Amino acid sequence: MITILIADDHPVVREGLAAILATQPDFTVVGEAADGAELLRLAAERRPAVALVDLAMPVLDGAAAIARLQEVAPETRALVLTAFDSDERIIGAIEAGARGYLLKGAPRNEIFAAVRLVAEGGSLLQPPVAARLVARVARPTAPALTPRELEVLQLVAQGRANKEIAAALGVTERTVKFHLSAIMTRLGAANRTEAVALAAQLGLIEL
Repeated sequence: MITILIADDHPVVREGLAAILATQPDFTVVGEAADGAELLRLAAERRPAVALVDLAMPVLDGAAAIARLQEVAPETRALVLTAFDSDERIIGAIEAGARGYLLKGAPRNEIFAAVRLVAEGGSLLQPPVAARLVARVARPTAPALTPRELEVLQLVAQGRANKEIAAALGVTERTVKFHLSAIMTRLGAANRTEAVALAAQLGLIEL
């Protein structure tokens, strides 16, 4: 028997899902939660095999709840329910530990198959999200820059000269040059322009 906890802030959605799942002889709905905090409380109490989790919920959203789910119910596997197949929050939920996702309105047979797959330890990722996850894993890790180096780099990106940067930060031009040298070394940049371009690509600064 696969025990299931439903977490969605819309009562009609919860009731509809519970009714659909109840048609399967190997499914038992053991609880319904209206927000992420209630999801964690019920999961800790009832230890469901699968939690069907909406991402947009009050108090504690779905991704945040999934991230904490393993602490309170390590045996429970999360399956995301969402209305948006391109929502960046899906990626966050998968990284938080969700085993896959379903679009709201998916055919009931797809829901049944997904629940069984996740309950058995499998994962369900549709191609667009899978591709984005692979790209994120393949993205180079940003080198660690100090807060002051990031300040210098952001001012360089604004087109400020060394003298202007020194005045803005209350340091000497020599100190600015020292920071720039360290920044270029860590980023592997040949000059300040390349350093800015690389930093922007890595998400360290905004242009």
